[in-house]
Amino acid sequence: MEKVLKEIRDCSLCAKDLPLGPNPVVQMSSKSRIVIIGQAPGTKVHKSGIPWDDQSGKRLRNWLGVNEAQFYDPAIFGIVPMGFCYPGKGPSGDLPPRKECAPAWHDLLFSFAKNVELTLLIGQYAQQYYLGNTRKKSLTETVKNYEEYLPKFMVLPHPSPRNGIWLRKNPWFDSEVIPELKGIVSTLID
Repeated sequence: MEKVLKEIRDCSLCAKDLPLGPNPVVQMSSKSRIVIIGQAPGTKVHKSGIPWDDQSGKRLRNWLGVNEAQFYDPAIFGIVPMGFCYPGKGPSGDLPPRKECAPAWHDLLFSFAKNVELTLLIGQYAQQYYLGNTRKKSLTETVKNYEEYLPKFMVLPHPSPRNGIWLRKNPWFDSEVIPELKGIVSTLID
């Protein structure tokens, strides 16, 4: 796995299309029990090289009920985005993750991850890639029906501050999904 992680961190597969150049961000261990598959790093994470090192990460850690030490322990959490590098700015936020990353690296990386008990699919790109035609017509419907994907997957919206409106419109997420998520995570990391 260390060899694969080094290859990912050295990857320049789509360098010509990255406005800030390549800086693949990933955290994984052969011991990882929970894998977080999100979208792609933002500019802050691109600069720091630390996954979820932003407001979205704070909210995600709160949803999971874990502290930073637990979150950044690769024996507990593997963090593997759909796109490993910052993809650039779009008209309404960051561009979608680059399409080259997941097909090039995910299967190889996960072939070394034999202890994974739960994979968190955060946002539409991860859900589309991993759930295919089993996902619902919208992200909201997919998340609302999260139990259909357990115990292998837990589906979540992106924890971005930009999703505050979605969270306010869907109070069931905080009252139903988050307690379930915290309970599952607590069981897996204890």
